[in-house]
Amino acid sequence: MIKRNVLNKLSNRELEKYLNPDNRFVPEAVQVAFEILKERGHHFSESEKTAVNDLILAKKQEEQIRTNEEKEIWEDHLTEDPSAIKLHSRTAITILTVLFGTIPGSILLFLNLLTVRKYASAIFSLLIGFGFFFFQNYMLSKGFGGSNSSSRYNLEMGSIALGALILLVLSVTWMPKKLPYRPKTLILPIILSLVMIIMMYINYKGWFTAYPVVQVFKLIKDLLD
Repeated sequence: MIKRNVLNKLSNRELEKYLNPDNRFVPEAVQVAFEILKERGHHFSESEKTAVNDLILAKKQEEQIRTNEEKEIWEDHLTEDPSAIKLHSRTAITILTVLFGTIPGSILLFLNLLTVRKYASAIFSLLIGFGFFFFQNYMLSKGFGGSNSSSRYNLEMGSIALGALILLVLSVTWMPKKLPYRPKTLILPIILSLVMIIMMYINYKGWFTAYPVVQVFKLIKDLLD
């Protein structure tokens, strides 16, 4: 947000810099500088007014283009083009991470990065996925959520959401930008899901207690008892 009182303190010469076609100021700042100069009695010819208005319009269009590009980076660029590369979708990675943790999600991201030949990033994604899982368990085992059940629940849900967000950011950052691809079959995600369900049912050392699937198992067990 542009503060008019700040620009009001500038001299006419300083404000004229805002009207320079090569300036890096936002369109709102250019607009305000233009209005202040007119209020101070600065004379603009019709051609100069047109040039300034065109400059403001061009800057607004550039901002819109940048905004659209930033949005596109976060989108899944799925295609039916048979020549497009096949990858595990971001949706599949995110759902798997939320339900079963960062380990299965990072495995899918690891395979995606291998497919696009980003080997170092692939290894790091796997290390981050496994590392976050054990860090999450360490935090919860040490009682950082406190003894209050509500606070602990918030910490558990927050850590699950954080893990999914981390993998999403890694995918956006390390995968080629706006890469059109065809989604791979769900066979591997389903297999990973089944493996994780078995592990969560066993729940070795309570590692998976924070996850909703384990809570479902516990509820079913209580109902059966």
